[in-house]
Formats: sequence, C-alpha cells, structure tokens
Amino acid sequence: MTEQAETSKTYKLDTVANRIIGLTDGPDAVRQSVFKILQTERYRFFCYSADYGVELEGLVGADPAFVRSEIKRRISEALLQDDRISEVNDFSIEIDADVAKATFTVVSDFRSFREEVRQDV
Repeated sequence: MTEQAETSKTYKLDTVANRIIGLTDGPDAVRQSVFKILQTERYRFFCYSADYGVELEGLVGADPAFVRSEIKRRISEALLQDDRISEVNDFSIEIDADVAKATFTVVSDFRSFREEVRQDV
C-alpha cells in the first residue's frame, strides 16, 4: 500500500475583512498557514494543540543578543511543525529600539517565499 499525501485544501481567509472567502490549496494554503502560525501565540488558545503557534511574547524585555538567537529558533520550530514546510532559512534580524524584525525564507513542497515578522522586545 502506497502512502498518499493529504491535500492542503483549506478555507481561504480575507485578513482585512476578517472573513472566509472560499477555499485555497497548494502554495497559497501554505502561505496562509505560515501567517496563521506566526499570528498565534503558542499555548494561549486551548483549541490548538501544544505544537501550534509561535512563542514570541516571551522575548519582550529580553537582551537584544538573546532575542537575535531565540527569534530564529522559535520561528523555525513553529513553522517546521507544518509537514509541507521543509526548511526555514536565510534569516535577517534587525532590532531597532523596542521592535525586532525578522525576515526569512520559507521552503515548502510547492515553492519558497520570503516572510517577515515584527515583534515588540
């Protein structure tokens, strides 16, 4: 028996109007998953498993050197929980006053794309 990959079809979100506007699949579904994971603080919502979301709020008030090392690890760990994502690389991290900006590449089964996260620190 051969193992068959599951579809990535899911509801398409309009993040501006906060509505579901149909269905999405493939690379757009992965990009939406990345957005949702990075917008969800891990352990905050009981409807998600303990593996879902990212832990960034704990970086608030931390030393910038600690933030630089941890933000990469925490983002990678969160996104690699999605089986369609094989790698998170090419990080660029800037810390300006009390905001950290991490830009990175997400490598998925469909294609690679750049993503950015801003977090108060």
